[in-house]
Amino acid sequence: MRAAFCPSAGEIVLRDVADPTPSAGEAVVRVRACGICGSDLHWYGGAGGPPSVCPGHEIVGEVAAVAGGGALREGDRVAVEPLRPCRGCERCRRGDYHLCGRLRILGLHDDGGLAQSVKAPVASLYKLPDGLPMAEAVLTEPLAVSVHAARLGGIDRNTERVLVLGAGAIGLLSIVAARALGAREVLVSARHPHQARAALELGADAVFATDEDGRAALSSSAAERDIAVVIETVGGEAPTLQQGVFAAAPGGTVVVLGLYTFNPPYPALVALAKEIRVVGSMVYNRGEAGSDFERTIEILEQERDKLAPLVTHRFGLERADDAFRTAADKTTGAVKVVIEP
Repeated sequence: MRAAFCPSAGEIVLRDVADPTPSAGEAVVRVRACGICGSDLHWYGGAGGPPSVCPGHEIVGEVAAVAGGGALREGDRVAVEPLRPCRGCERCRRGDYHLCGRLRILGLHDDGGLAQSVKAPVASLYKLPDGLPMAEAVLTEPLAVSVHAARLGGIDRNTERVLVLGAGAIGLLSIVAARALGAREVLVSARHPHQARAALELGADAVFATDEDGRAALSSSAAERDIAVVIETVGGEAPTLQQGVFAAAPGGTVVVLGLYTFNPPYPALVALAKEIRVVGSMVYNRGEAGSDFERTIEILEQERDKLAPLVTHRFGLERADDAFRTAADKTTGAVKVVIEP
């Protein structure tokens, strides 16, 4: 089969590799769509994983083969939770398999979905509703990231105001997650005009620019009415952790989703005085509230018409290099770029 690799910064190449063969408890999924994530772009930019591993972890497709019994059958349409934990340690047994000390991630440690087929644990496959197109179902994984963050933030129907810092794909999906869990008002900061438009279309009540005037307006809004939860999705070298601590109300929560490339400034005294709860959010799990992936698929089915426009670009596998260049260049208007092998 054909698979994509990133042997060096800014380079995507296709190679012929052996078809995957499932071991006991595994399945082979014929990939129908795989999204390009911000972490894939870090890899593409030179800060990523091993060049011998096929990237891609936002994967949906059809079951091609299953080793062993179980409910899955050939042809079933599935979303892939790209985690391969040990399933035996204490954290795995309580549902926190995303924190497993032996966790492996498809597309980082093991071959991912930028290929014609991928091998994954049967326990990591979730059936998709028949009416949900694959190009939209590819949003399952990134939306699950946002659902997990919203749950960690304690967002529910009693949550008055939520602030999402950043309006990339994860930021935009965090709007949807916050609304689905019950947030009454959602504010968003957005750098680009197309992101601001998308945020409003997805249900944001107000969008603030990231320039000096926008930051001042956001600070004024936070001072006028409490912001209970801040979801930080920017990372990189942005000062958004500090911004989130200042914006959150006393007793509020800041959930960190952004992938930082340095140790960001942190106003510890402000966090102490306001009793701010700062929570890191690592992908998704199956906790007391249930599976993040299962809840996400419910949201996708309910909000499919609203979410469909987030898939802005679609490429075949043979044009994977073009897909990465498009995703890396925000002047293209890219939100979610999808490769369809």
